[in-house]
Amino acid sequence: MPHFRISEAAALLSVSDDTIRRWVESGRLKSAAGQGPQSVDGASLAGLAVELAKEFRDERGASVSARNRIVGIVTRVDIEGLAAVVEIQSGQNHIVSMITADAARALALEVGSKAIASVKSSDVVIEKG
Repeated sequence: MPHFRISEAAALLSVSDDTIRRWVESGRLKSAAGQGPQSVDGASLAGLAVELAKEFRDERGASVSARNRIVGIVTRVDIEGLAAVVEIQSGQNHIVSMITADAARALALEVGSKAIASVKSSDVVIEKG
C-alpha cells in the first residue's frame, strides 16, 4: 500500500505539514500502518484530496463546466498589445496562460493576487510520480 511522508502529503494537498499532522491526530487522515507517525496512508490521502476538491467546488457552485481548477498566486502579468501572458504558482505547480489583454485588465490581475486556473481539455497526459 502506498504511503507518503508528512511533507509529501502536505505538498500534494497544498497545505502545511502542521495541517497534515492535525488531520492525522483528529482522524481525518490515517497514518500509514507500520510506517511510523511521519507517514500517511496513500488511499486515505487520495480520499481526502477528493473530499477537499468537492468542498472547494461546492463553495463556488456550478458556475463553470471546467472541473480542473488550480488556485494559486499570480507571479507574472505581461500585457503587450492584444495579448497577456499570466503565470500562476500553486504549490509546486507552475501554470502559464496566454489570454487577451482585455481579459487581464477586466480581471485586474497583478503580481501577488489570487487567481484560479481552470483547465478543460480533451488530452491530458498522466505520469507516474
